Formats: sequence, structure tokens, C-alpha cells
Amino acid sequence: MEKKIKLEIIGISYSQSQSGAYALILGEVGDKRRLPIVIGSFEAQAIAIELEKMKPSRPLTHDLFKSFAETFKIVISEVVIYKFSEGIFFAKLICNNGGDVIEIDSRTSDAVALAVRFKCPIYTYESILGAAGIILPDEQGEEGTEKEVTEKKEPSAKSEKEEEDYSKYTVKELEKLLLAAIDKEAYEKASQIRDEINRRKSSKKK
Repeated sequence: MEKKIKLEIIGISYSQSQSGAYALILGEVGDKRRLPIVIGSFEAQAIAIELEKMKPSRPLTHDLFKSFAETFKIVISEVVIYKFSEGIFFAKLICNNGGDVIEIDSRTSDAVALAVRFKCPIYTYESILGAAGIILPDEQGEEGTEKEVTEKKEPSAKSEKEEEDYSKYTVKELEKLLLAAIDKEAYEKASQIRDEINRRKSSKKK
């Protein structure tokens, strides 16, 4: 069975490709790889509130889930992002009621929001990091290790056009753009450029 890799929350920024969405940045613990995941504003808020230790006047949906689970002595022991297909991440909650271990399918954004509340680890697999991860350059290896929620400026309306324009660049130019995107911590944009580079390389092999 494929070995699990532990992840930590690096930050949250405005999505560059989807209006009203956010990019959740997960990082491999002790390494330079980052995993950008597009999530909704509600889930981004739910994660940020818990990370910042803020207490809303009334419980949010994820807080209610936690209270409900604890009332019946159910805990989430870990979250696993187990699949990446057609740009979508799939996650599951590993739950324990003191006897049985049960796996429950979940959206990745909800799974992470619950993981921060249950203070349980988040894992993925090497195949997923290899397919969807971004590797930071050596000089940035120590950056972003603290669990912060960061907000970037909202993207301009041309951001989706820029993704289409990647086909006009050479591989060397794309590699420079990739490094520039990583340097600005624009991980979602970096993942789009990485995908274009991978498409070019895979088409050459055929």
C-alpha cells in the first residue's frame, strides 16, 4: 500500500481562476512541496476562524458537526486526501467510536475544516503530490512553515485568459514563469503552469 504523507496548512489566498473562491495551500511537513486546492468562501472562512482561534457567537456548521460527533463519542482520527481526478481532490474522514473504525467520504474543504477542529492530522499520497503538487525552490524552503491565513489582492478579470495564453510560451519560458509564480506564493497559478509543462512533456513522449 502507498505510504501516506503528512500535510500542514500553510495559508489561504484568493483564487486566481474562480471568482469568489479561495486557494487552500497545504504543505508537506518537513519538505518544500505545496498542494493548492480551490475551495469555497464558506469553507475558507470556517478554516480561518478555527486557525485564528476566533469564537463565533453561534456555532458554524463544522462546529455543530464536532459537537454532535463528540456527544455520541465519535472522533475523527485523521483526514486522507486519497484521490485527484480531473482537477478534483477527494478526501475521507477516518472516524473512531471507541471500537469501530469507519471511513466517511467528504469534500476536501469540509474535511480540512473538520481536521482543524478535531486537531487531527491530514495526509495524502505520493502519487497525488506528484500529480498536483508544487515544489518550492531551495531558497524558499524555509518560508511558509507557520500556519497563517494570508489574503492576497483579488485577481483581475484577465486571470482566466492568462491560463489560455500559456500555450504560447516555450517550455523554458514556462519554467521561468513557474518560478516567478512560486516566488509570489501564487500556488494556484503555479499549478496551472506546471500542468501546461507536464502536458508538453507527455505529448513529446508519445
